[in-house]
Amino acid sequence: MENKKSKTPYTRRQFVKTGSAAAVAAPLIMQSSMVYGKGNSSPNNKINLGIIGCGGLGKVNLANCAKHPDIVVTAACDVWKERLDPVVELHKETCTPYTDYRELLQHKGLDAVIIATPAHWHAIQAIEAAEAGLDIYLQKPMTMHMGESIAVRNAIRKHDIICQIGTQIHASDHYRRMVELVRSGNLGDIATVRTFFVMNEAPNGIGLGNNTDQIPEGMNWDMWVGPARMQPFNPNLVKDAFYHGFWMDFSGGWTPGMAPHITDLPIWALELGYPSEISAMGGRYIIKDDGDAYDNHEVIWKYPKMTMTWMESLTNSYGFDFLREQKSQRRLGIYFHGVNGTLLTDYSTHQILPEGNRMEGMETPPESIPSSPGQEMEWIESIKTRKQPLCNPEYHIKVDTPIQLSVLSMKLGRSIKFDPDKEIIIGDKEASKLAIPEYRAPWKFPSKYLKA
Repeated sequence: MENKKSKTPYTRRQFVKTGSAAAVAAPLIMQSSMVYGKGNSSPNNKINLGIIGCGGLGKVNLANCAKHPDIVVTAACDVWKERLDPVVELHKETCTPYTDYRELLQHKGLDAVIIATPAHWHAIQAIEAAEAGLDIYLQKPMTMHMGESIAVRNAIRKHDIICQIGTQIHASDHYRRMVELVRSGNLGDIATVRTFFVMNEAPNGIGLGNNTDQIPEGMNWDMWVGPARMQPFNPNLVKDAFYHGFWMDFSGGWTPGMAPHITDLPIWALELGYPSEISAMGGRYIIKDDGDAYDNHEVIWKYPKMTMTWMESLTNSYGFDFLREQKSQRRLGIYFHGVNGTLLTDYSTHQILPEGNRMEGMETPPESIPSSPGQEMEWIESIKTRKQPLCNPEYHIKVDTPIQLSVLSMKLGRSIKFDPDKEIIIGDKEASKLAIPEYRAPWKFPSKYLKA
C-alpha cells in the first residue's frame, strides 16, 4: 500500500534503519507476503516485536503479547545480563540480545517495541523508537515531565506511530461500567472528584545505608542511570518498579507511579481536558531511607466547573470507605460527588450513596463500551488496523500532564496556572523552565518535538 503523504510505496522494513551493531548474529526473522507498516495490514502477517527493559513489568507485557499468534519475539535489550538472558532464552529461536537500546532500534525487520524501562528513560527511548518507525507499547508513567509528554505525543504524531500507554486497569470491564454509570447522568452534575492512594512504609521505607560502589557483574550502571543524575548504585533501587517510587530522579515519586491508573477513570468518564490551575503541597516528613521522594502529597486540579483532588500517603494506610480490614495495606479509591449521589469505586468494586431520594427510580445504564482483550492485545490489534488504541498519547497526555504539574507545584511551593489550548504554563518562568528536563551529558532532550 502507499504512504498517503508521499504516494511512494514502502514497508516498515524499508522505513527502519537496517544497520545492526549486535555482537551476535541475528536469528531468522519470520517473513510473510506482507509486513506491518503504516497503512499495511493483513491477518496473516507476523509482527516482529522487541522489548527494552526486561524487568518484572516488561516480562509481563512481553508474555501477554507473545500469546498473540501473529507475534514473533525478535529482539530484547537490558543493561543487566541477569535480566536479559532469561528473556532471550525463553525465545531463543528468534530473539537477538542487546545491551544498548539504540542497537535494538536498528534491528533489521523489527516492527514494534515494548518500552518497560524506568520512567526516566521513557521519553528519549519512545521518541527514538518513533523515529525508527516502530510502533510502541510504553509503560506508564508515559514520562516524568510536561515537556517530555508533549515531545512524545508530537513524535508519535509526526511519525504516524501506533502507541499504547501501559495503564492496564483501563482495559478492565469494571472501569467501563463506571464510565457508563457516570455518563448516564444518574449522579447528576458532578462538581468534585476525589482520588487517593495510600500505604504505610514509615518510618524505614526501603532501608538506609545501602548505597555502594559494588555494581553487580554484568550490569552497565552508567547506562541504567542514563539521562538522569548520576548517583551511587543501590541494590534496592534496581529490584523492581515498586522501589523506583522512592527516588525522584527515577520516578518522580509515587504520584506518577499510581495516579495514572486512578485519575484515569474520572478523566475518561468526564472527558476532561487539561486543568487550568494546579495546586499541591507535600514533602518528605517521616520516612528516612536511601531515597529522596516525598512521603505525602496533596493536590487540587481546577477544571471548568469542577475540581479533582489527589491524596497520596506513604505514612498511613487509612482508606476512608475502602478500609475493609483494620490492617496496614495498600488502598486506593475514587469518589464522584454528584448532586444526586456519590459514587465510590476502586479497581473492582463500587457503591452508590444517594442524596436522600434523588436517585429513586434510576436504573443501571446498559453496557455500551465493549470489553477489551487486554491492554497489550488492544495494541497489537491496533498495529494491524492502523487505528490508535484507547490509551494512546493523545488521550494519555491529559492524564500525564496534570500529574507532572502537581509534582512541580509541590516542588515550587506555589500554584501553577496552565493554558489548556496552548499547552503552556502561564506567568511563571521558573515553572516553565523546570517543566523541561535537563539530561545528563551526553544525553540531550529532543527539544525539536516541543512544537506540534
